Amino acid sequence: MALREAIKEFVARKEYCPPISLKRLKEAAIELINEQGSDLSYAEWIMVELHNRVWLNVVAAIPYERRILMLPQCLKSSSQCEADIDEIGLLCHRCGCCMIPTIEERAAELGIMSIVAEGFTSAITLIRNNVVDAVIGVSCLDSLEKAFPLLIENAVAGIAVPLNRAGCKDTDVDKEYLMELLQIAADHRTELDYNFVKQNIDNWFERDNLKKHFSTQACQASDIALDWLADDGKRLRPYLFAATLAALTEKREFSQRDEMVAIAIECFHKASLIHDDIEDNDASRYGKPTVASRYGNDVAINVGDLLLGEGYRLLAKSGQAELISIISEAHITLCKGQGMELEWNNNRRHIDMDFAIEIFKLKTAPAFEVSLVLGMLCAEADEKMAESLKAYSVALGIAFQLKDDLDDFEGEQPIELRPSAIFAHFCENCDEQMIEEIIASNDVKTLLHSPTYEPYLKQATARVEQMVEEYRDKALETLEVITNIELKRLLYRILSKALK
Repeated sequence: MALREAIKEFVARKEYCPPISLKRLKEAAIELINEQGSDLSYAEWIMVELHNRVWLNVVAAIPYERRILMLPQCLKSSSQCEADIDEIGLLCHRCGCCMIPTIEERAAELGIMSIVAEGFTSAITLIRNNVVDAVIGVSCLDSLEKAFPLLIENAVAGIAVPLNRAGCKDTDVDKEYLMELLQIAADHRTELDYNFVKQNIDNWFERDNLKKHFSTQACQASDIALDWLADDGKRLRPYLFAATLAALTEKREFSQRDEMVAIAIECFHKASLIHDDIEDNDASRYGKPTVASRYGNDVAINVGDLLLGEGYRLLAKSGQAELISIISEAHITLCKGQGMELEWNNNRRHIDMDFAIEIFKLKTAPAFEVSLVLGMLCAEADEKMAESLKAYSVALGIAFQLKDDLDDFEGEQPIELRPSAIFAHFCENCDEQMIEEIIASNDVKTLLHSPTYEPYLKQATARVEQMVEEYRDKALETLEVITNIELKRLLYRILSKALK
């Protein structure tokens, strides 16, 4: 009890805002142990309690009916329990041989859904499907250690109660403490449902709706541009913009201005894809012929230019001149990154990791930054936040591109050599003859999977995987100064989704 009070005081003093990264949680636990003179063996338990305290007020403000209680099957009596187990979990007979019925009955009285099952995966699924908003879980420390990354990556509002002893059989839990946590309550707040963001974006990018925003003079270039905008694509960038705006304002309706800015953001992105496909001589995108493959390079260049013009026109119509300045800077930065890559393609040579990372920083990060910062400006949020969003975007963009380099070597699809992190590792660790052979190869994937190169490829893959995690951590560190819980949770989830 004294240690829990110390944790409560520690979290209040540090003013932690959830979510909190696993790395920061470990550091906080060690700091508290040093302050209290506690034994290091308590570190895992302290991490759990720190996490609980950071999230406590958020969970308390979530209605009971939007919470789920996860109990482990090992709480049952192994010698007397006759309950069946299905794909969801234990179907308790309420025989009274263990504490499960009492706990579940109290949860039901409050309106909390409960499941007796192993692991937190089912709870994450329910949260992603907008069935519940918070999880209260009981588990052994070993299981919690495995579950923590999953909970943290998904920015789940959660509280965990460690079992009094492990063993996976006939365990027990501090029932009084669990009951206390079950019934915590505060003024209710409604969790943002980001499905409404996606629904709006789907509507905005219907062809007939897009046509209303385009310049009125019909022509072939406009028709192709409309088809290209309304066609396949993740529309991640307009989603980031709209979700950031929603998180900062908690608004559930978007204005005409918001719609125009979102469409403008996608205009710039789709224009860059058309130009990239020409410059890289790619024949397909999204599993379909590129605009250049269908209509020729001259028409494709013109369509890309038209999309850029439409994007700038929509931003001007939105009435916020600073948005144009930000987009322009990002546009210039992206072109410089693409220019570095094109120059290398025309003069293929050794590169180091710094060269590859610089290209990633210039080519990939601006797209994330623009979406987030424009959302922040349209929300009229504190502009000091822009520096954190920029640093987050740089780390996310680099991690995203590093992950893309790894994905190139999955499957059977051949790849062309480009200034990637994988190639940079080979340049830094192989002899001249091997590097020249890689540069001259028309099938890089097959070559690097050959017996001579495979050991180096494994080393390169391991190094790049480590770099992905390093930049993931850097992205999370940039969010520590953000005090808006909804925005912080959104950015945690975006990072997790982008690096899957």
